[in-house]
Amino acid sequence: MGGKTMIGIALIVLGALALTYQGFTYTTQKKEVDIGSLQVNKKEHHEVDFPPLLGALALVGGVAVLVLSRRTK
Repeated sequence: MGGKTMIGIALIVLGALALTYQGFTYTTQKKEVDIGSLQVNKKEHHEVDFPPLLGALALVGGVAVLVLSRRTK
């Protein structure tokens, strides 16, 4: 497998994942108060969204790279 084929497959997989999950969330802890042995922490939830257009473009781009890499051989 050549480099273009690997890139095409990676784009297809990433595009399919972006269309399926459309983002992810993660949580961080932030220290609010720290007085001696007393600590107050706050959990903050963050979201990272992927636009569906980005996933579709990656999927179509991956297919195009695969097709073009097959034609040049």
